[in-house]
Amino acid sequence: MELWVIYLILAGILIVVEMLTLTFYLLWLAIGAIVAAVIDWFWPGSFVVELVAGCIIVLILTIFTGPITRRFHSSKGFKDAVDELVGKQGIVLEDIAADVPGIVKVGNETWSAASNERLLKGDSVRVVSRGSAVLQVEKWGG
Repeated sequence: MELWVIYLILAGILIVVEMLTLTFYLLWLAIGAIVAAVIDWFWPGSFVVELVAGCIIVLILTIFTGPITRRFHSSKGFKDAVDELVGKQGIVLEDIAADVPGIVKVGNETWSAASNERLLKGDSVRVVSRGSAVLQVEKWGG
């Protein structure tokens, strides 16, 4: 299989994953892969040139579009899917101690979670807030 085809397949996969995450970084990687595919199409066998050109494009896009993506994420009306977990009920799958995170299930997803109190497996919890990868939960009485 030609290398440019592999680049295009990689770009397609990155674009699909980007649509699921909305981070924009995978989109830049996909564009870099497309640039590498175009270079390989016109000048086959120049792997180093393709790689360097793709990386330069990704770097330029990341640097110059950073402020735009930050503005988009902080704009009114933008809501991250994880933000919608706040207020939802879940169940503890792995014990949570005050200083040791555990695992909770909220909806159909499992998350790392921390709490100010000890929570045992099977306890009902409510999501209070979220960090970058850890949910903050509290015991749910209702």
